[in-house]
Amino acid sequence: MDFNIIDEAKRVLRIEAQSILDLAEKIDHHFTQAVEVLYRCKGRVVLMGMGKSGLVGRKIAATFASTGTPAFFLHPAEGLNGDYGMLAKEDVVIAISNSGETRELLEVLPLIKRYGNRLIALTGNARSTLARAGDCSLDIRVKEEACPLGLAPTASTTATLAMGDALAVSLMVMRGFKKEDFAILHPGGALGKRLLLRVEELMHTGDAFPRVSEKALMKEVIYEITSKRLGVTGVCNEEGHLAGVVTDGDLRRALEKYTDLLQRSASEVMTKNPKWIEKDALAAKAVQKMEEYSITSLFVFNSESDRIPVGIIHLHDLLKAGVV
Repeated sequence: MDFNIIDEAKRVLRIEAQSILDLAEKIDHHFTQAVEVLYRCKGRVVLMGMGKSGLVGRKIAATFASTGTPAFFLHPAEGLNGDYGMLAKEDVVIAISNSGETRELLEVLPLIKRYGNRLIALTGNARSTLARAGDCSLDIRVKEEACPLGLAPTASTTATLAMGDALAVSLMVMRGFKKEDFAILHPGGALGKRLLLRVEELMHTGDAFPRVSEKALMKEVIYEITSKRLGVTGVCNEEGHLAGVVTDGDLRRALEKYTDLLQRSASEVMTKNPKWIEKDALAAKAVQKMEEYSITSLFVFNSESDRIPVGIIHLHDLLKAGVV
């Protein structure tokens, strides 16, 4: 058998890529109409399709949902057995069928019409029953499938998926959907954590916040650094204002400088003007500031004008939270 795996893979990818490029040439006023229908939708977007079209429909529904448009997939066959109670009158239905004659979808059309739902058809047959029934119909026809037998849906499903993405992204832009909105819908993802987590949610406070007075002897300072396990302690004056910081690095330098280190006070060893951040700042901002100054912790204040620290945030906290 004369067969080259690499050549075959490239053939498949070229056919599928071309099917998307061909689809781009079909974008016209029908597409604009479909996006406007979706934009005016006061309910949810309901995707329907059988077989491979159904699998593509599930992915398109997920894309709509993750970009700010409430959407879900409704299996046409299961709907006929009671699930159509999920369909509301204000919903917009997107029905997917390459042939446009899928029996289970056609059986749903009377219900959709009776409810008064707007219908967007994605079909490869512009003269099909489904295409004629739609308020607007988008042509997803491809010249050929990547399957050498022309039987398995390949290029056609790729084109359908791309058309769904085009609808979802166009609608997303039309609505002015921002990355902050995306983060709210993806709170567990890296982007969500960078855009949602605040310093006050991760900082150490109360007994977990290392701090000593300016007059504290270095024996107490060392104990505070060791017991709180952050490699640092804040140094506060009599008013409680942050006067400085003593780090592991300050201790090493002090050992070289003083032979009587344990008899020295914190004020003699501390580094003045430590770096800080406000508690309502984004955790990602704390990461940025640590990188800027090549440090691993920041003291936290309620506001810029308040000089009494309320906590401390360490790089390890940011790593654990997945912000970095």
